[in-house]
Amino acid sequence: MIKPSQKKAGTKPAKKAPASNSVSDAEAAIPAADNHSKYQPTKDADMSAVSLDTEDGLMKLFADNVKDIYWAENHLVKALPKMINAASSKSLKEAISNHLEETKTHVERLEQVFEILGKKPQAKKCDAMEGLTKEGEGVIEDTDAGTPARDLGIIMAAQKVEHYEISAYTGLSKLAEKLGLTDAANILSETLSEEQNADETLAGIADNDIQISSDTKE
Repeated sequence: MIKPSQKKAGTKPAKKAPASNSVSDAEAAIPAADNHSKYQPTKDADMSAVSLDTEDGLMKLFADNVKDIYWAENHLVKALPKMINAASSKSLKEAISNHLEETKTHVERLEQVFEILGKKPQAKKCDAMEGLTKEGEGVIEDTDAGTPARDLGIIMAAQKVEHYEISAYTGLSKLAEKLGLTDAANILSETLSEEQNADETLAGIADNDIQISSDTKE
């Protein structure tokens, strides 16, 4: 047995570990920014550098959220008629019917935003809007027709939808401004204003038009 202090004949001495400030072969092949080497970055390297621009990430964020709200608005075009049919208050039916027509216009405006971006309209499923509309359907199922409970439940569900849209359009319009998409920002701001008005209209109906008798309160 060879003792620890002994070495085998012909054994090469072990290589020293690289110093902490040493670089790998791959790293050494890349010229530093201040190294005027004849080896220039490849075309692919230039493209990678461009794709890492922070503005590209913001543009993708903007486009993805436009797709999201586009799905949401199209989904609402199908969901709002159910609320109209279930409501008993004349003013509530009228308010939701008016907003349905506005919602169809909102879809068209988002298609204009896609055109500004040079993209075809594309919807990305909005889980939040799907959940909110399902909640509205649940309110209708759990309340009796022609009662203040159903009308107020519909108003609450509709306002939750409006609050989501207000948040979405506020963020999108501001992001469009940061990206220099002035026309898109103006389009989104116009829709934002209509969503805010719809929310205020629903709140006014809840306060003034839905009558609750003493018997109903019990």
